[in-house]
Amino acid sequence: MADEPQSLRACYTDAESKRKALDSIFDTNSDNYQENLASAIAKYEECVRIAAEVSLFSTNETLEDISSGDLQYILPHFHIASLLFRTRTERKAVLLRARTELERYLKQLDNYDMLSKEEARLYERYKEIPDSFSTASITDAAARRQTKIERFKEEKALKEKLEHLQRNPSALTTDDAALRTLHLTNISLSTHRAFADLESIAQELDILKLAPPPPSPGARPQNSVADERTCDRERNSYSERLDTNLSSLLAGSPGGPILSKSGRPLRPFTLLDSRSRLQQGVFRPDHNLPTMTIDEYLEEEKKRGGIIEGGGEASGRRPEVDEDDYDVADAATYKARGFDEFAEDNPRGSGNTMNMG
Repeated sequence: MADEPQSLRACYTDAESKRKALDSIFDTNSDNYQENLASAIAKYEECVRIAAEVSLFSTNETLEDISSGDLQYILPHFHIASLLFRTRTERKAVLLRARTELERYLKQLDNYDMLSKEEARLYERYKEIPDSFSTASITDAAARRQTKIERFKEEKALKEKLEHLQRNPSALTTDDAALRTLHLTNISLSTHRAFADLESIAQELDILKLAPPPPSPGARPQNSVADERTCDRERNSYSERLDTNLSSLLAGSPGGPILSKSGRPLRPFTLLDSRSRLQQGVFRPDHNLPTMTIDEYLEEEKKRGGIIEGGGEASGRRPEVDEDDYDVADAATYKARGFDEFAEDNPRGSGNTMNMG
């Protein structure tokens, strides 16, 4: 029994060194990085197994029953979850496994009453709605922003406190209170990050639900289908393009050959009477030129009745009456006499009776 805690200490030290060594590898997609990442995860899993074999933690104990040196062995579940995010395996499976590790970590803290009042409230909220968990309000934007700011300040303060405690490693070997404060601060910072990770996992899983399902093993790749469609279009001279370039439009043709090698027409065409008509469309402005003069246009409009004549000074001029034209004089006389008879039969105001008879 005396060698088992030492074995756990050596295993945890090795796992910590492997995790910190990952920060020196910049290419996270390299095979070397993924191998070291898998090795670090395996070491932390071994720490969890050894701690369970020696019954290091028990639900019947309290936080005071855990020695200062054993507090660090609460973190392997959290470290496993944080390392799983960097793996290249199937994303949904990674997220579900990381969430399980974080749940085990928070449950262990809850058993020892190590969660603060705010953290306990968040943990209860997570257990109620794990799939839509959020550390801040999702309905009030102002409250959500304020919560994010406060949590950022809390995390920054925990980082500064942890860095301050780690400045003098030699004092930690002799001062048990300082060592205990260091481990509790590290646990508080990890717990703060654990809730943020759970929120990110819930959001990412929600996005993955909208992703199309992976293709079945027997399905044809999408690229091969697209290549075949492209070949068919090229073979049949088919194009999805709706417009052509400007020079082709001005030239009067969409461009390209008119007939295929077998003599089949590839596009509509017009037979021209001479080559000069085709040459006229080569050097020309990029806008439509006028086809008639202004006088010709006005003459056409006048023929169609689109121009109204009269008005102005011409409207006040009265035509001169020829006194020798008796027909015109008689017509004017009859018109005036008819108006006088109408005025006598219909005096002014007789039609506006206002329904009074």
